[in-house]
Amino acid sequence: MNGFRQRRGGSGREGGGADPGARSGREGGGADPGARSGRERDGADPGARTRILDAAETLFAGGGYEATSTAEIARVADVPKGLVFHYFPRKIDVLVTLVDERTLVEEAPEVEAVPGDAAGTLSKLARRLPLRASPAMRRILFREADTHGSVRERLGRLNGEIIRRARFALGLALPTPRGDAARLEVAAVTFAAVLLYQENLCQLTGHAIDPDAVAELIAHALG
Repeated sequence: MNGFRQRRGGSGREGGGADPGARSGREGGGADPGARSGRERDGADPGARTRILDAAETLFAGGGYEATSTAEIARVADVPKGLVFHYFPRKIDVLVTLVDERTLVEEAPEVEAVPGDAAGTLSKLARRLPLRASPAMRRILFREADTHGSVRERLGRLNGEIIRRARFALGLALPTPRGDAARLEVAAVTFAAVLLYQENLCQLTGHAIDPDAVAELIAHALG
């Protein structure tokens, strides 16, 4: 155990005096430097991992994975460089963890379908998806998918999951014959593409894409 242990009575030094080293440490009011550095090495800072991922998200979205060093991630996260490696042994582990954790589509406790309302159904679904709130993660996904197989695989799974959820919710919202399978499939694929590609489309056109407006357009097409 790091730190000093207080001695009482006759234990320790002759005459029952307190250990001067321990006394001076207490009088100074400071924590034991050895204990502090041990905590840093052991990753005891509960917010450090999140700050590392936050920093990586900002840096990867801004300059790209290859252009970002581990030292820069540590600097922006305000942690020792060694602590980055404590959580993520390799730099690629930072990217993989970031993509896996921050594009996770959690199962909804209730179905997103709004009976008779295709636009409301799609908008409700979109609000549950992490990508809607994170343009940075969309940029990272599409930029790094070209060169990193794990990111490309995650992008494919994410696209498939959004299509599945949209198709299922639309099928409940629009019962047959209005909601025939082929049309709902096209609607789900279109909406998933808009959600995933909206940041790229904005960069190409200079105009922000509103998923709610796209939901209204798809609902109109479905009749």
